[in-house]
Amino acid sequence: MHPNPVFHTQEDATNHAYARDRAFGVLAVSGAAAPWLSHIPFLLDEEGGTLWLHLLRSNPIARALKEGALPARIAVSGPDSYVSPDWYGVIDQVPTWNYVAVHVTGTLELRPQEELHALLDRQSAFFEDRLLPKEPWTTPKMSPGVMEKMMRAIVPCRMAVTGVDGTWKLNQNKPDDVRLRAADHVEAFGQGSDLAVLAALMRGANRQGK
Repeated sequence: MHPNPVFHTQEDATNHAYARDRAFGVLAVSGAAAPWLSHIPFLLDEEGGTLWLHLLRSNPIARALKEGALPARIAVSGPDSYVSPDWYGVIDQVPTWNYVAVHVTGTLELRPQEELHALLDRQSAFFEDRLLPKEPWTTPKMSPGVMEKMMRAIVPCRMAVTGVDGTWKLNQNKPDDVRLRAADHVEAFGQGSDLAVLAALMRGANRQGK
């Protein structure tokens, strides 16, 4: 996370909502030689206190959880882009990278295998709902016995969330006219992901967290 406090003015509720909506991130747990990382979809409840996910049974994180709950963090990335100093329209600027990122921290544990089917149903329903009016996919569409066989390879997990922090680095430290010029150039020429979304956030940054 960027250390400048000007980029950390969003309330916890905003950071929770962003992570809940994105619902995908990088799970990190300390390993013996280096951190274990796993890219995972997840469900975060409305209160932001409980997060659900599943892992392959062979995942090193899942194997480590057999010994007990572990501290964990999920990094949720949002839109991002390189920002050229030329785009500000003022002198003596330097290159930077604008981005949104939310970190959810907590204690991760394995859950009973009996909870897995309901978790998968909740996850698929969450994402299928975004595809409406497409008829939602549901597990009963699978051939008898196939779902049960596939579930043997994965395990359900739950994180008790203890904290959330977000970096919303959107040139809030620049004058409004400078930031808006940069936003226009990010949308037109940026190098990163979701450039239109990032530009819109930059344009509204003077109203965020203030």
